[in-house]
Amino acid sequence: MSTQPQPHRSTAELLGSVRAEVALRRDSEVREARDIVAWAGLNTVQESADAATISDGYVDSGVPIAGDGAPLVSEFALMELCAVLGRSTIAGRDHVGKVLETAYRLPSIWQAVLAGRVPVWRALRIADSTRLLPADAAAHVDRHLARFAATCTFAQVDRLVEEALARFDPTAAEQRRREAADGRRFDVHTHDARIEGTVGVEGILDTADALDLDAAISDRARELADLGCDASRGVRRSMAAGDLARGDQSLGLDTRSLVPHERGSTTKNRTTTTTSRRTVDLHVHLTDTALTTDGETIGRLGNTRSPVTAGQVRDWCGTPGATVIVRPVIDLTGHEPVEAYEIPDRHRRQVHLRDPHCAFPHCQRRATRCDLDHATPHAAGGSTCPCNLVPLCRSHHRAKTHSTWGYTVLDPGQYLWTSPHGHQYLVDHHGTRTLEHGLDRLDHRQTHRR
Repeated sequence: MSTQPQPHRSTAELLGSVRAEVALRRDSEVREARDIVAWAGLNTVQESADAATISDGYVDSGVPIAGDGAPLVSEFALMELCAVLGRSTIAGRDHVGKVLETAYRLPSIWQAVLAGRVPVWRALRIADSTRLLPADAAAHVDRHLARFAATCTFAQVDRLVEEALARFDPTAAEQRRREAADGRRFDVHTHDARIEGTVGVEGILDTADALDLDAAISDRARELADLGCDASRGVRRSMAAGDLARGDQSLGLDTRSLVPHERGSTTKNRTTTTTSRRTVDLHVHLTDTALTTDGETIGRLGNTRSPVTAGQVRDWCGTPGATVIVRPVIDLTGHEPVEAYEIPDRHRRQVHLRDPHCAFPHCQRRATRCDLDHATPHAAGGSTCPCNLVPLCRSHHRAKTHSTWGYTVLDPGQYLWTSPHGHQYLVDHHGTRTLEHGLDRLDHRQTHRR
C-alpha cells in the first residue's frame, strides 16, 4: 500500500471517483459475460461426435448447466474455463450456467445487460431463479422484467417466478405447495436452554396462520407497552408469545386488575383463558368469479405481496369456524383528505397497499413498520390524504427531516429523491433507479421537507 500522501479531494470528488470505478467494473463484467457466451458457442456438445474428448470409452458429454433451450457445453472444456475464471469446477459451472441462462432464456434481459442498463450481477440473480422453469415460463418472466430488471427487488422477482410456475406448470406448482405444506413445523429448542434463561424458536407456518400469529403477538406487545412495560419491542414480542402460550390472549381480559410482571413490567391479572377462531382478513386481488369456478386462477396476496392460487384462498376461507371479512375494492389513487394531522386507519391501509416498503432509495423495510410522512408538511398547508402521505422508516424519516435529503412526489407511489451532493434516484413500485447527472433533474428547491 502506498505511503505517499494523497491529494486532498472533496466529498463530491470522491463520490464521482467511486461512481466512475463502478462504471468501469460494470463494463468489465459485461465483456466477461459476452466472452463466456461466445465460448459456449464454440464448445457445445449435441452428440458424441461433437465431444471434445473420448477416452477409455468415456464420452465428453454435454452438461446441462442452464434451463431447457440453453446449449449443452463440453464437460471437459468447462473445467478449463472454470480454472481460467479462478473458480472451482462446481462454482464455475454454476456461474457459467447463470450466464447462459440469461443469454439464451432471458433474451430481453440479456440485451439490457449488453446495453449497460442492467448490472450483470442482477441479471445472474434473476437467472438463478428461472433455471428450473419451463421455457414458456422463463419467457414470461423475461417479458415482464424486460423494462424493470435494473430496479425491481429480488422479492418481486421471486414472486414473479412463482407466478410463472403456477401459470405454465400448475401440476408442479401444486406439488410444491403440497410439499411445502407437509414441511410445516414449529420448533422450540428447549434442549439448547442455557444459564442465560432463553431458548430459540423457529418454524414454518401456513401463511394465514403466520399472519394471525404475527398480529396476535403484535397486539399483545402494544398492550404491554400501554400497561407500562418499558422493554424494547423485540422483548415485548417475546413476552407476548409466552402470554399466548399460557392462553392469556388479550381478548376478554379484565383490564382493571393489574399485577406486577415477574420481569419488572406491569401486566394484566389473568383469570380466564380465551380462544379465538381464525379471522380471514386478507387483501387478495382476484376476479369476482375466481373463488367459485374451477381452475387454478392466480391472484396476489396483498398482505405479503406474494402470488396465491384461488384454491389456496378457498382452503383458508373454508376452515371451520373462520370469520371472513370482505372489504370493498380500494382505489389506490383516490383522494379523501381530512383536516386533522392524525392519520385515519383507512388512509394507512391505502398507503400500505400502494407502497409496500419504505419510499427511500433501495430500502426494503415494510411500510407497515414505517412512519407516514406528510410530503407537504401539515403545518405548511399539506393535507392528511393518501396522495400526501409517504411511508418512511424511522432512520430515513430522520434523514429527510434533519438533513438535506429531499424528495418530490411525481405521482402517488413515485418519488424523486435528491441526495445532499445532488445525486438523484427515482423510486416507484419497480424499485430504485439511479438517474445519471443531467437527466430528468428537477430544481432541488422543489423537494419537500418538513
